[in-house]
Amino acid sequence: MSTTTETKATDGLTDAEEKRGRNLRGKTRILALSVAVLAGLYHIAIAGFGTPGAFINRSIHLTAVVILALLYFPARAADTDRVPWYDWLLLAVGVPSTLYIAYAVRFGTLAQRSGSPLPRDLVFGAIAILLVLEITRRATGRALPIIGFAFLAYAYYGRLMPGPLIHRGYDIDRIIAHSYLTTEGIFGIPLGVSATFVVVFIILGAFLEVTGVGDWFIDLAYGATGWTTGGPAKTSVLASGFMASLNGSAVANAATTGAFTIPLMKRSGFEDRYAAAVESAASSGGQIMPPVMGAGAFIMSAWTGISYVTIIAAAAIPALLYFLGVGAAVHFRAKQQGLEGVDRSELPDPWHLLRTGAHFTIPLIALVWMLVAGYSAMLAAFVAILLTTVVAIPLSSAREFAGALPRGDVDTLTRLSGAAGVAAVNALDRGMRMTIVVAAACATAGLVVGVVTLTGLGLKFSSLITTASGGIVIVALVLTMITSIILGMGLPTTAAYVVLAALGAPALTALGVELLAAHLFIFYFGIISAITPPIMLAVFTTSSIAESDPWKTGFTAVNLAAAGFLVPYLFVLGPELLLIGETTAIVTGVVTAVIGVVALSAGTQGYFYAPTHLLERVALVAGAVALIYPGTTADLVGLAVIAAVFLRQYVTVRRGATPATSAN
Repeated sequence: MSTTTETKATDGLTDAEEKRGRNLRGKTRILALSVAVLAGLYHIAIAGFGTPGAFINRSIHLTAVVILALLYFPARAADTDRVPWYDWLLLAVGVPSTLYIAYAVRFGTLAQRSGSPLPRDLVFGAIAILLVLEITRRATGRALPIIGFAFLAYAYYGRLMPGPLIHRGYDIDRIIAHSYLTTEGIFGIPLGVSATFVVVFIILGAFLEVTGVGDWFIDLAYGATGWTTGGPAKTSVLASGFMASLNGSAVANAATTGAFTIPLMKRSGFEDRYAAAVESAASSGGQIMPPVMGAGAFIMSAWTGISYVTIIAAAAIPALLYFLGVGAAVHFRAKQQGLEGVDRSELPDPWHLLRTGAHFTIPLIALVWMLVAGYSAMLAAFVAILLTTVVAIPLSSAREFAGALPRGDVDTLTRLSGAAGVAAVNALDRGMRMTIVVAAACATAGLVVGVVTLTGLGLKFSSLITTASGGIVIVALVLTMITSIILGMGLPTTAAYVVLAALGAPALTALGVELLAAHLFIFYFGIISAITPPIMLAVFTTSSIAESDPWKTGFTAVNLAAAGFLVPYLFVLGPELLLIGETTAIVTGVVTAVIGVVALSAGTQGYFYAPTHLLERVALVAGAVALIYPGTTADLVGLAVIAAVFLRQYVTVRRGATPATSAN
């Protein structure tokens, strides 16, 4: 049995996820399961064979999400064991409001009355807007719905706004029509990406988890790194980074992988808060890891017009630098505390895993190959799902099935088919339940984007950043970083990116920052908000597993993920890290970035070649920061400072002296 399998619930949901939603039973459970399976099969089918049209597909997608959200997520904690009458009422009025768009498009009436909405358009639109805000509140918390409502209020009360934020204001009918009847509102780009790319990759992640293929990768990471210094924490970094890239949610991944990795880290000697912080930082970092980037790459491509392959190629080096920083921090902390790895006899044998399970890599190899070869991301995910279902079948079961087929052994065929069917149903159910959070967030983010386009707020905000920074790029970057972290707090990855792409990125491009660099910059800091106090959803999740203080855990996670605060500045001021420029410049930029990230981790953790004292820690951080600034002089200064600290420690240790121990 896989080492990690024991941490999963029978239907593929973690304990944390079970507590968050309703525990449905009887006919209601059958209804929810049927909707989830049908919706999942629908999305897999359109991934392989094409969509019925943008508006129709988004309408069907949102309808399924609304049904599942109202069934699975209670309005209040007291309703976790039943679906109250008012949720059935919301279903009765909500489903027609989201399906109405598909009806209006299918029968050709929506385009004909563009700009002149009918009364029923406005009624359905008002219901849909309120319903989207409500399911978003249930699925993600209060932060995003409050932001959505605030933007709608801004559209209405614009004439009362101060200074550059003022606009003429729009009546309720215009706001509803713009938000509901166009592709610049609820049914805009964010929901469109959710209804195509995001959902099918989330379903792929669910198939990997439920079938045990994901467990194989986690076991492989554990076997490969568990014996090294601080091994269990390094396992968390690798496994969480991999899984979080697929499932689109740092919080969901922290709950799933953290249930396995956090107890391992605690048993190996790491403090509760540190174990939770490692998982938080790794799960958040998975959102920036190609090829999926937590579904962010697809939205970024749709938003910027930059090809998907270009985005993932450019994001690869910064993502590796982030995980290098977290991994180095874990290593230095383990060295400082004298924490050794797990005895090899207690670990899975990675060579045995590769010999017996190398075929589990086939779906992901096919996925990456198809993406790089230029096939559509949806088709690549479709093929990967099919391959996952094939490679997950145990060889013994495949042989038994092949033997029973020519004999017509109905009992054996039924038993084996039933087991495979149950796994597929669980995967589809889990995938669609995970999609609720992302899709609801995307729909509300669409409302925000609609207000931005209606009122011209994006240009106003860009002007504010430009004015406040005095046109100085580094100041504008700091202001945009702060804005991105604040606006990203409490938001899922996709929603955070959409909001920030509408508000923050234009300010940077106006100051001459490369388009891709600007979008990756706000994307990074929107993700880091998941571990930044006070609204640090990933940290709250992992601290509940580790039973640690969430505030101490949050500050520890920020300390661990220090590279995440450095790397975006590196690739904006030195776009060579995004593979832009001459080969020599790219190689030089990567080498200096690697040194800077490792030095920063050493400075934050209090250990380099040996324990560091305060001045050495300051010098290491200063040297890393110096490498941010473009130019040979700054690089040489940074490298000299870092080298001086290393040489001092090396000479001291070789002479047999004990360097001063740093304060934690």
